[in-house]
Amino acid sequence: MVAATTPAARRWAEALEAWAIPGEILAAAPESPWSFPQALFARAAARALASPPSPSRRRAVQALADGGEVLDVGVGGGAASLPLAPPAARLVGVDRSRAMLDGFARAAEAQGVSHEEVEGDWPDVAPEVGPADVVVCHHVAYNVADLVPFVAALTAHARHRVVLELTAQHPQTSSNPLWLELHGVARPTSPTADDAVAVLEEMGLTVGVEGFERPVGDGEEDLADLVPFVRRQLCLGHERDAEIESLLRRHGRAALRHAVTLWWDTP
Repeated sequence: MVAATTPAARRWAEALEAWAIPGEILAAAPESPWSFPQALFARAAARALASPPSPSRRRAVQALADGGEVLDVGVGGGAASLPLAPPAARLVGVDRSRAMLDGFARAAEAQGVSHEEVEGDWPDVAPEVGPADVVVCHHVAYNVADLVPFVAALTAHARHRVVLELTAQHPQTSSNPLWLELHGVARPTSPTADDAVAVLEEMGLTVGVEGFERPVGDGEEDLADLVPFVRRQLCLGHERDAEIESLLRRHGRAALRHAVTLWWDTP
């Protein structure tokens, strides 16, 4: 694999660095902006199970034999891997959040599929994880500044294929209008999925690319969890919830709907 200092990898890391929250806003935040609501991820997994197969699901199934094993890095609620069982007979979920792993384990138990959970950051915990027929990683890449070693570890753990899904634009682009209205701060719009493809290709990977529209929860139950999540991301207090809800209803979550499936086969 190519070193992490390739031009595309540097552009990716620099673009993500531009998303850092301004220091004065972060210092005034009443809560940490880095927490994620498990309920939103659980509902995303339920939607994935109930929805027609996405390109990511189809590309993963193509490389899975009956009884195969899937490794899901950044498992969340299991939206990437639970719909793959069957044909998969065993799912391994990696996540830094114990709550996410516990929710994934409950969902796998309810589905009657064998499962294992590994807590920690990828690729730090990669030595603790065995190989799988297919490795999936959905909506994690924009949280990874050093993309090359992250992807190299995904590839090293896949016997047949890696399937990586991400939004076409950085997912927080959906909140850019809120940052402008509530803080007067213009947020970045890069990197994009095209930038991720450039990193992978500089690593020597032959990458398939397919864009699609994915379902995103817009119901009242989702909004009830989304408002405090976005409020924490915006570093604001509870008293701004009504204002944030109004802005979310007005601006929607369009940037989260446009997704891209990337896949590559391993030797």
